[in-house]
Amino acid sequence: MRFMNLALICFFLVMTTVPGHAGEKHSDMPMDMQKMMEMYQKMATPGEPHTLFASLAGSWTTHMKEWMEPGKPPMESTGSAELKMLLGGRFLYQEITGQMMGQPFSGIGIDAYDNIQQKYVTAWMDTMATGIFMMEGTASPDGKTITLTGHHEAPGGGHMSHRAVWTLVDANTQTFVMYGTHPGSSKMKMMELTYTRKH
Repeated sequence: MRFMNLALICFFLVMTTVPGHAGEKHSDMPMDMQKMMEMYQKMATPGEPHTLFASLAGSWTTHMKEWMEPGKPPMESTGSAELKMLLGGRFLYQEITGQMMGQPFSGIGIDAYDNIQQKYVTAWMDTMATGIFMMEGTASPDGKTITLTGHHEAPGGGHMSHRAVWTLVDANTQTFVMYGTHPGSSKMKMMELTYTRKH
C-alpha cells in the first residue's frame, strides 16, 4: 500500500506541475484526488501499441547483416530471440543471442509505449558495451513502422548518433534497420536484423 501511495503522490506532483500533459490544457488549480486517480489509471492502462507489442511474443530466428565500412559487403550471421510481455502487458522484453563482429553476442531490450509522453521508448543492453543505449520515437499511423533516434558516447571521444526503423512486416516477420553517424563521418547503414517467427 505504501508503494501505491508513493506512486500516487509522485503522479500528483507531476500532474500539478507539468504543463501540457497528454494534450490537455494546463491548469494552475491542483486536481482533486478522484480525478487524479482516474487520470493515473488511464495513463497506466495498456492501449493499442501494447496490444501490437503482445502479438510479437514468442520465439524467433534472426538473420543479421553488419556493415563495418561503406561500400564493403556486410558480415552476416544468424541467431535467435525470445520475446515476451512484462508487467501486465505494459512492456515488451526481448533476449537475443547470436554473433556480432565475429564474436559471440547476447543482448536484452525493453520496448515501451509511454502513454503520457505519447512516444516509443527503448532501452538496450548487450555484451558489446557496459552502458544502456536509449532511443525514442514515433510510429506510422498503423503503428507498424516505428522510427527511433538516439546517441551515445563513442570510444575515443565524441558521440555516435543513430536512427533505427523497426518494421512489423507481418505476424511472422519483423525487421530492425539501424543507421549511424560516427564522429567526423557521414551517416551509413550499419545493421539490418530480420526476425522470422519459429513454428
